[in-house]
Amino acid sequence: MDTVPGRDDTADTTVLAAQLVRMGLAGAHFADILETFGTGVNAAGIPLMRAHVTLRAHHPEYGSLSHRWHRQDGIVSESYEHTDELRGNWLASPLYHLLAHDISELRVSLRDTPADMEFEVFDDLRAQGGTEYLALKTFFYDPGDSLAVDPDSPPEGSLISLTSDGPDGFSDVQADALRQLLPVLKLALKSGANRRMASDIADIYLGRDAGSRVLSGDILRGSVRRLDAVICYFDLSGFTRLSETLSGPDIIAMLNDYFGVAVDVVQNHGGNVLKFMGDGMLAIFDVTTNEDAGASAVQATVALREELALISKQRSDKGLTATGFTVALHSGEVLYGNIGGRTRLDFTVIGPAVNTAARLSGMCAHVDQNIVISATVARPLLTRRNDLVSLGQYRLRGVAERQELFTLD
Repeated sequence: MDTVPGRDDTADTTVLAAQLVRMGLAGAHFADILETFGTGVNAAGIPLMRAHVTLRAHHPEYGSLSHRWHRQDGIVSESYEHTDELRGNWLASPLYHLLAHDISELRVSLRDTPADMEFEVFDDLRAQGGTEYLALKTFFYDPGDSLAVDPDSPPEGSLISLTSDGPDGFSDVQADALRQLLPVLKLALKSGANRRMASDIADIYLGRDAGSRVLSGDILRGSVRRLDAVICYFDLSGFTRLSETLSGPDIIAMLNDYFGVAVDVVQNHGGNVLKFMGDGMLAIFDVTTNEDAGASAVQATVALREELALISKQRSDKGLTATGFTVALHSGEVLYGNIGGRTRLDFTVIGPAVNTAARLSGMCAHVDQNIVISATVARPLLTRRNDLVSLGQYRLRGVAERQELFTLD
């Protein structure tokens, strides 16, 4: 809809409210819900030019998510990173003011704005034809005696701003209709937010593949499936010694530096990170979804060697402790699924192939190589990679047959 709706003080939003409820129950995406809200409000005769929704994010990288609908431009979505430095545009925003004061809403005419209610964003809204600004806050809990909260660490909830471009902004009847409709919108958005939060948390703590499986209902204890996979054991070198000489915060910072790169490299090459074990990481490359999983795992190892060398140099240049790493690759059939107690499960892999991969990890020091690759991974790639070098055959503890081991030149 490209034109401003005509004046309609009846503003019947009953049909729209029912539609938003259905979308919330169906778990519709934020953007679709907001698009339906914006177009539906205009269809009801309310001159809504722009709607902006901000919700708190449960994510280690992002503090909040925002979705902005504009009648002409559609939907724009943004994520805001956690930061200790307050940005000037946030401090000077009407939403910051709304959170900091004991009020539930902020309604301002953009044509006759009081001096103490003038905010920088209003200039942009006026330039787009905006005539009135209405912002409301909602907490997903009982706020108590005061609606004022710390804007820099707000509780779970949502902020919604609505901008009119009608000749006289929103009429009182239209503003009331919007106030009555917003709880329905926020409930629909909260339903989507809960799904997004569950997905983010599951992906972050379980891994992308395991997280999606758990959310899809694969949660029964003992629910496992067999799959062929390349198993990757990644470890940092000398961690025991380093943990005795470095402070706790320095150890955590070092782990995050190295694991941050390792996780990105593995995932970017199609692998799934399953768990962290102190200074180690377990990942798999699923052959059932990638027939060339062995090649992907080896290429990920090459990338790891390059990227971690850069991290070590950057840390050394800053006077920080740097360390090395080991990688062991092996392939075979694994059992992949839920293992553990009735109230605490782990989505992981077990089986003889996993045990062999762990033994290979221990062989790195014995053969004086930081990368050890089993023949089951290396041999199919010998015609394609001339950097795979045989280290000879070795007996592994707990493995019956001698194993030929390879490394990367």
